[in-house]
Amino acid sequence: MTAVLFDFSGTLFRVESTESWLRAVLAETGHTLPEPELKAAAGALEAAGALPGGANPVELPADLAGVWAVRDESAELHRAAYTGLSRRVPLPDPGLHDALYERHKVPAAWAPYPDAPEVLRTLHERGIGVGVVSNIGWDLSPVFREHGLDRYVDAYVLSYEHGVQKPDPRLFSLACAALGADPRQVVMVGDSKEADGGAAALGCRVHFVDHLPVTDRPDALLPVLDLVS
Repeated sequence: MTAVLFDFSGTLFRVESTESWLRAVLAETGHTLPEPELKAAAGALEAAGALPGGANPVELPADLAGVWAVRDESAELHRAAYTGLSRRVPLPDPGLHDALYERHKVPAAWAPYPDAPEVLRTLHERGIGVGVVSNIGWDLSPVFREHGLDRYVDAYVLSYEHGVQKPDPRLFSLACAALGADPRQVVMVGDSKEADGGAAALGCRVHFVDHLPVTDRPDALLPVLDLVS
């Protein structure tokens, strides 16, 4: 194997909890909610699927189904989908919905899985190309930089920049080309069989990890090192 492609959310990094997300934005904007109301709002936002990288909607509103299906094809669609879900939940100030969306893009909202630094560093040291292929609506490279991991990534291929989202093989093909790698000598690592499994159409090997909190998944990425040894 000459290269490894990684998904972002749920694979290398995990977004903060919905409650942490809401608390941070309330603090940043000077709003307060009684604790029971805050917890209720966080629960409602979670059920709505309003946090990108968090849980999917328990029930997708019919009027958002169209934009949800293509949400990762542009920055505008991504924002429209997630703020549309957020606005289903009443908050003290309508402006908080946009503030919540902005919060999820900051590096502080993301934590790397415990073994991600070791795996990325080791691949880099072995001369294995590393690419990040993500269905997303914004530039995630600052998250990697803030956590000291950008130096190990050779290419970012982000759906919103190309108007194509996984599992479309074209996104994986772009990543392989950026790394100068034959897809048959590439491993795709992700948490979604539906989305990340699309790499198999090119001949890539696919390895799956579970989308769990960082505290519950300390070493699931380590087997990747054996796949390329």
